[in-house]
Amino acid sequence: MTAHPAGLPGPDAGPRHVALIMDGNGRWAQARGLPRTMGHREGVQALKRTVQAAPELGIECLTVFGFSTENWRRPAEEVSDLMGLVRAYVTSDLNRLAREGVRVRILGRRTGLPSDIDAIVERAERTTAHNDRFLLQVAFNYGGRADIVDAAQAHMDRVLAGEATGPITEDVLEAGLSTAGSPPLDLIVRTSGEQRLSNFLLWEAAYAELIYQDILWPDYGAEALADAVRQYRARDRRFGAVAVAPALAAG
Repeated sequence: MTAHPAGLPGPDAGPRHVALIMDGNGRWAQARGLPRTMGHREGVQALKRTVQAAPELGIECLTVFGFSTENWRRPAEEVSDLMGLVRAYVTSDLNRLAREGVRVRILGRRTGLPSDIDAIVERAERTTAHNDRFLLQVAFNYGGRADIVDAAQAHMDRVLAGEATGPITEDVLEAGLSTAGSPPLDLIVRTSGEQRLSNFLLWEAAYAELIYQDILWPDYGAEALADAVRQYRARDRRFGAVAVAPALAAG
């Protein structure tokens, strides 16, 4: 049996589903006098370390923010390099992930992706579809608002086609999101010290715990993830309810 990091209880304490906003690649590179592209390359190595560490902490699902719908506004050279890293990551790690029982799932819009990236996404999902040990969800060309809009539009299309009836409910919307079928989101971690969601998992974040770590993403790994899990397990999660104080003993 794999030992748990010091100071952590067993995996039953959660979190089951952790989401990561991998922030700080550019600042990491700038601090070293390197181009931003080098920060992104080191960020891929941090992702590999973190994916390997997550199951040992009892995490069943890891959702990472790879490329947002807003990232297309970045300089063309940087966008091209980010696409290149997707190609490199899948090429170098897909077989290992498949062997280790990791299912890869891509969240976000497929329209507008370069044809070879779309093919890579399809191959990653197809190759690992049978795996059930661990779920890795990569939000790519993803935006939280867009995902909610797409879920609502899909329901409307089904109603107009006579395939569905009734109003849009929370259950209907949730079933249409990219994340449908994954465990409820327990924890969102953002690195680099920034404290905002940046249009990531807006629906799913309703009752998730938020932790901001002052570490740049390329420096991330097992120790930083374990620290986030420790903080999560120290929280009192009430999901909108009020904690009931223990009855006072009779004097």
